[in-house]
Amino acid sequence: MDTIYADLSISMSEFKKNPAQVLRTAGGKPVAVLNHNRPAFYMLSPRLFEAFIEEMTDRDLSELARTRLGQKDDAIEVDIDAI
Repeated sequence: MDTIYADLSISMSEFKKNPAQVLRTAGGKPVAVLNHNRPAFYMLSPRLFEAFIEEMTDRDLSELARTRLGQKDDAIEVDIDAI
């Protein structure tokens, strides 16, 4: 059995009848679209998708910052006023 990461779900055949209506009915929440009772894909509103991408970018940047902080002993000090 697969985990479904959405409170709302719909069968593929029902989804294909009117995808725009499914999006409106979801009210901005993610919808799991099921094929043979297993998640085939998730439908997200543009706002939720953008928030998801922003969160992933923030996590990547945080990890990069942590990595670079761990390498600060190898850093070369510069005076930006000297440029």
